[in-house]
Amino acid sequence: MAFCPRLSISCCDPYPRCVPPGCPYTPPMLAHEPILRLTVFLSLLAFLALAEAMAPRRRREIPRAIRWSNHLALVVIDTLLVRLTLPIAAVGMALVWQANGWGLLNLIALPGWIEFAAALLILDLAIYGQHILFHMVPVLWRLHRVHHADVDFDVTTGIRFHPVEILLSTLIKLAVVAVIGPPAAAVLLFEITLNATALFSHSNLHLAGKLDAALRLLVVTPDMHRVHHSVHPEETNSNYGFNLAVWDRLFGTYRAQPQDGHTAMRIGLNQFRSPKDSRFDRLLIQPLVPPDA
Repeated sequence: MAFCPRLSISCCDPYPRCVPPGCPYTPPMLAHEPILRLTVFLSLLAFLALAEAMAPRRRREIPRAIRWSNHLALVVIDTLLVRLTLPIAAVGMALVWQANGWGLLNLIALPGWIEFAAALLILDLAIYGQHILFHMVPVLWRLHRVHHADVDFDVTTGIRFHPVEILLSTLIKLAVVAVIGPPAAAVLLFEITLNATALFSHSNLHLAGKLDAALRLLVVTPDMHRVHHSVHPEETNSNYGFNLAVWDRLFGTYRAQPQDGHTAMRIGLNQFRSPKDSRFDRLLIQPLVPPDA
């Protein structure tokens, strides 16, 4: 796989849709990155929405039309803010770093498959650590609680994030990419996987007990992550993983089941339980609302 040796920020499409003239080869997966990511995202969103409607785990409290329209509006604003604010995306930065030999993984001679796997693991661990940070730091929690204030739990909860949180998360991801210098293809695969597992782990999908137990040995399942959305603080501060389930077990933040059971447990935050709190305007200004005493 060859990359253009003259690749730089000044001549590279920020997101990247192409590489500069003279580049001998552009992997199709990287050249069509935005279309690929959007296609996977929309396909999985539609599939899981249908699947959870056919086999729901819990009954919803707020009509889907209210929640889904506002959650999708957040996605639009999130995407526009990142695209208009940042000069380069994670995949584009990885291409630049790879072409110039920057970053730890570009300085260490490793077999390609080990470098690829290491990049995926480091990026996933970084997202786990970032998630804990957004819970522990009060000003960051104000942003992140927009996600936790959802009183229902379905596939669209996985896209309900405040635009400023998404911007900060992207900056953290760029910083990790800058330090480790991962292969661009690994970054793209990680981005797609993270989006997919965020949708899956937040879905209101009923999985058989044995299937859930087997899956959560490797990945975060809906039942595993639903515990994280409990109103009980000790449960909210557990099961931080979005993708791989190993980090919660390794660092002692794993909780197998909610104390009230999955059908009876209360989802969300006690401070924001009105249907009005799910309105788009309320979601945008929610970080400005002081926490209850």
